[in-house]
Amino acid sequence: MFAIYDYPCGMSIVKPHIRALVSSWRAQSPSIRLIRLWLGVTWIYGGWDKATDPNFLGKVGATSLAKQLAGYSKTSPLGFVFQHLIERATLVGVIVMLSEFALGLATLLWIAPTFIAFSGFTMSLGLWIAATWHVKPYFLGSDTAYAVLWLAYFLSLVGKRRKIELNLDRRGAIRIGALGVASGFATLLGRNFAKTPATTNTTATANQLIKVADLEVGKTHEFVAPGGEPAILFRTKNGVFAYSEICTHQGCTVAYSPSDKALLCPCHGAVYDPFNDAKVLGGPAPAPLSKIKVAIEGSWIVLV
Repeated sequence: MFAIYDYPCGMSIVKPHIRALVSSWRAQSPSIRLIRLWLGVTWIYGGWDKATDPNFLGKVGATSLAKQLAGYSKTSPLGFVFQHLIERATLVGVIVMLSEFALGLATLLWIAPTFIAFSGFTMSLGLWIAATWHVKPYFLGSDTAYAVLWLAYFLSLVGKRRKIELNLDRRGAIRIGALGVASGFATLLGRNFAKTPATTNTTATANQLIKVADLEVGKTHEFVAPGGEPAILFRTKNGVFAYSEICTHQGCTVAYSPSDKALLCPCHGAVYDPFNDAKVLGGPAPAPLSKIKVAIEGSWIVLV
C-alpha cells in the first residue's frame, strides 16, 4: 500500500500568483502600467539581444563585452573597477544577460516589485557611469532616462512605506526560484538562436579574412585566428601584417589605440608596438605578441 499525502495540487499553487499578477495590473494607474510595460519589455529585449549576439561573449567585434569593458576602463570615472572585470568578461556577460531577463520578467510578472524596481534603477545608474556619463548634452544618453524611469516606478511602488520589500516566504521563494530558472532558460535559448555574422561574400574560403578593397591603408580589422584567439590585422602602404590580441603577460585581450599607435593591454598596462614586430614598449609583458602570417592574394587578404 502506498501512503497518500495531501500535497497542494499544481493549480492551487499557481492560482494565487495569477490572481496577484492580474490584481497588480488593475491596481496601477495607466501611466504606471505604461512605465512598467515599457521597462519590462525593454529589459527582456536587452537580454535577448545580447544572448543572440555571437560577439557579445567573444573577444572581437564592436559588441564584444571584453572590448566594451576595455573602453570603460579608460573613459569611466570608475575605470579601475572595469579594469578588474576585463579578465572575467565572460562571467560578467552571463550575469548581465541573466540580470536583464530577470528584471524584465519580474517587472511584468510582479515578482518582488520594489526590490526589482530599485535593482533596475541601480543597473541603469551603473550603465550611465560605465558608458554614457560623458555624453553631452546629457539627454542624448538613454541610460539617464531609464534610471529616471526606474526611479519613478520604484517611488510609485514604495509610496509612503519607505522600504524595499523582498518577500521570502514559501510562495515568494517559489516565485524567485522560478524567475531564476526562466532567466537561465531564456539566456540559453537566446544563445541557441545566436545570429549568424553577416558576410559580404558567401564564396569566401576559410583562409580569406577580408577583401583588400574593404580595408583601407592605415586601418585595422579584427578576426578570430585558426586557434580561436582574437587577432588584429593591419594594412599599411608597405603591406599587411597581423598579431594575436592575447597579451603575453596574463592573457588579457589587447586593443589598438590609433592615437598612441600602439596595442595596449587594459588589465596591467602592457604596451606593444605593432609597427615593429609587436615588441614590448612598456609594462609587465615578457615577450612580443604572437605573429599571424597573412598576405594579399588577388582581391583578398588571406591567412598563410
